[in-house]
Amino acid sequence: MQNNKFFPEIKGNFGFGCMRLPMNGSKVDYDEFNKMTDAFISAGFNYFDTAHVYIGGQSETAIRDCVANRYDRSKFLLTDKLTDACFRKSDDIRPFIEKQLKCCGVDYFDFYLMHAQDNSNYEKYKETNAYEIAYKFKDEGLIKHFGISFHDKADVLDKILHEHPEVEIVQIQFNYLDYDDVVVESRKVYEVCEKYNKPVVVMEPVKGGSLVNLPPKAANVLTGLEGKSNASYAMRFAAGFDKMAVVISGMSNYEQMLDNIDTMKDLKSLDDRELTAIEQVVKAFGEVNLIPCTSCKYCIEENECPKNILIPDMFSALNAHDAFHDWNSSLYYDVACGNGHAKASECIKCGKCEKVCPQHLPIRKLLEDVKKAFGK
Repeated sequence: MQNNKFFPEIKGNFGFGCMRLPMNGSKVDYDEFNKMTDAFISAGFNYFDTAHVYIGGQSETAIRDCVANRYDRSKFLLTDKLTDACFRKSDDIRPFIEKQLKCCGVDYFDFYLMHAQDNSNYEKYKETNAYEIAYKFKDEGLIKHFGISFHDKADVLDKILHEHPEVEIVQIQFNYLDYDDVVVESRKVYEVCEKYNKPVVVMEPVKGGSLVNLPPKAANVLTGLEGKSNASYAMRFAAGFDKMAVVISGMSNYEQMLDNIDTMKDLKSLDDRELTAIEQVVKAFGEVNLIPCTSCKYCIEENECPKNILIPDMFSALNAHDAFHDWNSSLYYDVACGNGHAKASECIKCGKCEKVCPQHLPIRKLLEDVKKAFGK
């Protein structure tokens, strides 16, 4: 395993993202999470990433029960975040991080990030002096390293890093499909990190599973290679840039963990043939009109949707319906409308979902498309 060239305490460059943990009904499946955690740490890795809003608060408590309570603190690193929805004023910030530490069962965070920064919420962080307050936690030993996670255009990141040179690390959405995407601007955002000499943490390297469950034409391209998984090519692409400190994967079962360990433990850069194949996959995606939803669930966490519409599930069903020609798509839509969840047609167009969407999707319009596809 390669040593981390940016932070020696990080083992390797593969992180366990805890936003999409294995579930047993509405609860985190502790048996499966324990099994995944054991495999991850046994393989020599140690970087865990969470946020208070993940899985309705269960991500932090699952880390407490399955990681902090089972392993010595020296065996793992933990990243947590200050989320916009979790504070209103400056005085809320200290009680919030104290709550997070308690929920996670730790005395300090190795990395603490200003969460999902974009042009709109950054103003709130400035007005409440959130950066300055959080940075004081470093002097107090509550955090070891200070950074941000980011979802916006490159010029916004340039502004933030210019105004806050104390930022030590930047977490960005980065994958081969978003690399030259005009909305996400992965390449341009990465180049801003290079400009300011900031190490990068990659989130969404497989784009919420979209680079695993490929459209048929794209899947056929990778099948013609050496028999590796679709996820492995995406992970290796993301890890292949000079400033990448950690590539985080949000895994929901043990098999995904094993596949990522196999890819990342002895990481090999993509060769010319594989890079050419990736270019062909991107081209194939360009011929399919997919909704670029990553199922982060920000739109439905913390009661963001007053009608309780499972928006990511709706979009997944529509993608299957329109692009993947999945005959089961109507069944997926019906499941998304079950257990008290509303239909797409019941959207009241309040716009709360769009304000928190990291992908800046026109969700209200897209729900109209879902309604048309599955209205009957």
